[in-house]
Order: sequence, then C-alpha cells, then structure tokens
Amino acid sequence: MLPRPDRSGVYVHIPFCAARCDYCDFATWTDRGHLVDAYVDACARDLRQRDLAPVDTVFFGGGTPSLLAASQLTSILDVIPRASDAEVTVECNPDSVDVEKLRAYAAAGVNRLSFGVQSMRPHVLVALGRTHDPDNVARAVDAARAAGIDRYNVDLIYGTPGETVDDWAATLDAALALDPGHVSAYALTVEAGTPLGKAVSAGERAAPDDDDQAEKYELADDCLTATGRPWYEVSNWARPGEECRHNLLYWRGGDYTAVGCAGHGHTAGRRWWNVRTPERYVEAITTGRSAEAGEETLDPRARVAEATMLGLRTAAGIKLPVSGADPLRVDACLADLSAAGLLECGGDRAVLTRRGRLLGNEVATRLMAALDRPTVRAGTR
Repeated sequence: MLPRPDRSGVYVHIPFCAARCDYCDFATWTDRGHLVDAYVDACARDLRQRDLAPVDTVFFGGGTPSLLAASQLTSILDVIPRASDAEVTVECNPDSVDVEKLRAYAAAGVNRLSFGVQSMRPHVLVALGRTHDPDNVARAVDAARAAGIDRYNVDLIYGTPGETVDDWAATLDAALALDPGHVSAYALTVEAGTPLGKAVSAGERAAPDDDDQAEKYELADDCLTATGRPWYEVSNWARPGEECRHNLLYWRGGDYTAVGCAGHGHTAGRRWWNVRTPERYVEAITTGRSAEAGEETLDPRARVAEATMLGLRTAAGIKLPVSGADPLRVDACLADLSAAGLLECGGDRAVLTRRGRLLGNEVATRLMAALDRPTVRAGTR
C-alpha cells in the first residue's frame, strides 16, 4: 500500500523509558519522569500552533510511548487532525500495556500497535538489557485483541552475541504464534557511547558476527515469506495490506511533521530537526519559540540520490531510468550489480535481490558513485 500523494504524517517522539537498553542510542531518558506533564502539554501546544491538514498517518515513537498514562497520550492525539481512514500507531513495551489502557487508545483512534519484543529467549533479552518477560508479550497481544486493535507489529532484533541460530528460530516461531500481520527484524548494531558499545570497545563483550547475522536474516526471510508475510522493505515483512503506512511515507519521500524533542520532519525537500532534550523542547514551546535546532534543503541532485537510496530499500525498488543522472554510468553500474547477483532489473524497475539486501551498503556505495556525476551534454563544460 502506497501513501496517497496528497496526504502526510505526524511523528510524535516520546523520550521517556523505564530502563535504557544496552544497545540504544536514541534520544531517551530514564530520569525525566518529572517532565512528563509539561512535555505532553508542550507537544499538544506545538500541534495546535501548526496549520495541519488532515494527516494520513500518526506514529508515536520513542522511547516508550506506552509509559504515558492513556489520557496523556490521547490528549496529544486529540489535537492532530486526521483523515477518516488514518493509520495511528503507538510503540509499546509489552510490560506497560493492559486492556484498559489499550481500550482508551482505541477509543481515541489508535488502530495499530508496535510491540518491542526483540527476542523471546530470556538470556538474549538479558544480553540486550531488556527488562520485559517474554510471557508478557502474549498477554499484551491478547490485550490488544480484547481492546479491538487487530493490527500490530512485532519488533525483533537478531545477531546478539550469545544468541544461537536455534534461539533465533525459536524467537521467530514464538513471534509467529502471536499471528502478527507485520514483523520488523533488525540486525543488532553497536553504537558508540552505549553500554554495549563501551563493552565491545573494552573487549568485555563480543561484537556481532556478520556471517551469523546474514544467516539469521535469511532464516527470517524464509520463515516470514513462507507464512504469507513477504518483505516490503529490507527489515520489514507484512501480509498484503498490513504494511506500515507511516514508514512508507519515509521510504517514499513523503511529508511528515515532527513533534517532540529530537524529532525529524520533512516538507517538500526541506528537512528539519528539533532540539534533542525534553527540557529544551518544553522551554522552547512554552516560551513561544520554535523548537527547531537545524534544517537543510536538498538540491535536485541530492533529492534524486536520496529517493533512489530510499526506494532501493523497498520491494518496489527504483524506477528506471534514474532521472537527472548520466544514463551510461548508471546503466553500467546497474549491469554490474545485476551480474554480481545483487540487483534484479526488469522492465522499468530495479529491485535488490536477497543477496543485495545483505550487501545493501555495497550496493548503495556503488550506485551513489554512479549518480555522483551529472550528465555531460554537447556544448557544455
């Protein structure tokens, strides 16, 4: 499902967490609970000040949006103008939801949930610094169904050191037993400055193994595809019609407004981002100032390159020929990538093969080099 060109989205960043995962480098805090009320009020005020047309998607991310009281989260949602068929997603920790909270979400218009599961193996969760009990995942899904929310995603991470292939297979089996329409699966990455990054740098923990992660990616792809959930983006699989419409806005270069600290927005080629901390965001909004910390406007060549890279991540691939690029250079690059088994070119589309998905950085680097030079025409220098 592609987003309609006349629609846009809103992303709301909720930066609060009960505990910080060892691998996380997002803008989240565990010691800012005293700011929740002021932050919620600031988000609502920020939204009221914008002249938003009804949006097609709303996404509450974080952090842990489900840590908020239902009334706090829905007070933000209530001031967002939405299309009648809008998709409204809330990221949830399985430990912080129950039927009562989810019924309040549903009554306010939430119709999609994304559960941060990561693994269904206790020792892997410990290695990731996660605190939830795997049994709570099933209880959270049951609560969603009881609340009338039948669209939900299960978010997984593979490649944690100490996780065997059998562990990963067990996680996939347990996740599929929940019958989600959508599954996200990401390779564990080590980010500098995180507890995991520091431990790896100090030699106290092993770094993820590329071959191990590749094997687990292929296992996920086989398993999810076989159960009627084909890939539609490199790290996302869904039953037809269950794709995340909000994320498709990102990958298709759509417009979206960012609310909350550290949020990134995009409108007609202008990208902008908000101040990183909740204190600064609250202070900016309550004093009537913009919360934007910076912006950039992409020139036409940069927009073509970005659209190409984002489109390449999806099962729809990229349209050929690539506009604004030297056709000889691009065609030669596409031919080389196809010969290497990284890309399938057919008709007017080019799509990553599974091998290409595993080597996406290499494909991107080679294609970006081909796009880097503009077409040279006769009579110009």
